Formats: sequence, C-alpha cells, structure tokens
Amino acid sequence: MSESSDHQKQKQQWHWENATAGAIAGFATVASLHPLDVVRTRFQVNDGRLTNVPLYKNTANAIYTIARTEGFRGIYAGFYPAVLGSTVSWSLYFFFYGRAKNRYSKGGEKKLSPGFHLLSAAEAGALVSLFTNPVWLVKTRLQLQTPMHQTRPYSGFNDALRTIVKEEGWRALYRGMGPSLLLVSHGAIQFTTYEELRQIFVRYKTKGRVNDTEGDKVLNSVDYAMLGASSKFAAMLFTYPYQVIRARLQV
Repeated sequence: MSESSDHQKQKQQWHWENATAGAIAGFATVASLHPLDVVRTRFQVNDGRLTNVPLYKNTANAIYTIARTEGFRGIYAGFYPAVLGSTVSWSLYFFFYGRAKNRYSKGGEKKLSPGFHLLSAAEAGALVSLFTNPVWLVKTRLQLQTPMHQTRPYSGFNDALRTIVKEEGWRALYRGMGPSLLLVSHGAIQFTTYEELRQIFVRYKTKGRVNDTEGDKVLNSVDYAMLGASSKFAAMLFTYPYQVIRARLQV
C-alpha cells in the first residue's frame, strides 16, 4: 500500500515538473523571438485592405521599419500577453498532456499507441485553448497597433481586456476560437511526431535492447534538438493556414 502511495506521489510530482519545464520553455521562446512574432502577425492580417498596418517588403524590412517608426515598444508590442499566454499555455499543455497519457496508459502499465499519443495531445490542446484564447486575442490586437491606428489605442493588457468587454462584450474575447480548436492539431501533430521519432531514435541507438521508459538515458542534447525541430516543422506545415484565419478573425 505504501509503495503504491509513493508511486502516485512520484507521478504527481512528475506532472508538476513537466508543467514547470513547459512554463520556462515558453517564456524563453517568447522573450527571444517576440519581434518575429509581431512581424508574423502583421503579415498574416495584411491583405492590402487594412489602413492601419503598413505594407512591408519582407521580414527584414518589417523589423527595420517597425524599429525606426515605432521604436522598442513597437518591436515588443503585446509582449506581456505573449509571455503570459505562452507560459500558461505550455505549462498547462505539459500538465494536461502528462495526465492524459498517464490515464490512457493505466498509470504507465500499458504502452501507448500513436493514436493515444494523438488523443492525449488533442485533449490537452483543447483545454489550453479554452483557457488562453482571450490572452491571444489581446496579444494580436496590441501587435497591430501602429502610429496609423485611427481609434484610441489600448494602453496595455488590462486596458485592452476592459475595453473589449465593455465595447464588444465578453464573447469578443473568444473570437477565433474555432481556428484555435483546429490548431489543437498543431500540438497533437508536434507531440505525436516527437514521441514516435524519439522511440525510433532510442531503438536505433540501442538496437532495441532498451525499453522506451529507459530510452531517455541514451539520448543527448543534439538528439533532443533534432527531435524538437523535426516535430515542430511537421506541425507547422499542416497548421499554418489556421493561424492566418485566427489572426484575421481577431482583428
């Protein structure tokens, strides 16, 4: 009985460690790549008809133009909701994903098939979308504010939330929710691809002598980098159009 209790405690600790690792990874990613995220958002919504978003020739031109005309605040527009959303999203994602995998594997007693990895990732992604859609909507609105903006600009995250709820109603916070739920497939594809590639790497490096639960010991940092990059690229290929649709719905 005592051993079973200790095992459950270790499982719960593992879930929280995963959530913490996800939060740290989310913050580091946003902090280093946020200027590119601002540019991406502006490219996604600009079809030539928006009057408040300038036309840019390419990514380099966009960064240079934003930095010259809007300064540091323009390059890092929407940084707070981006950090908040990414940190919360990744921590919740790792937590829900770990819980789902543990539930479907009967506490780790059964090896999961690719279908259950996909189901676990999709379940986690859907729950995260429900929690974080308002944050991503505010981030998009803040990133699209430029000197050409014709309405009163939001002064920050809290002001944007209050103004949107007051002028558009609370339902406006969930604009783009449909594409967001479709984007669940991004995380599902990424994590499923990651899990399957990891097993292939482990089998290749150990020639099948080590089981999957002990396989992490034989992988190094280069292996993990290749796994992460490959799974991310696969997910982006399939889901990027949904990101464009969501951004335009949230304008």
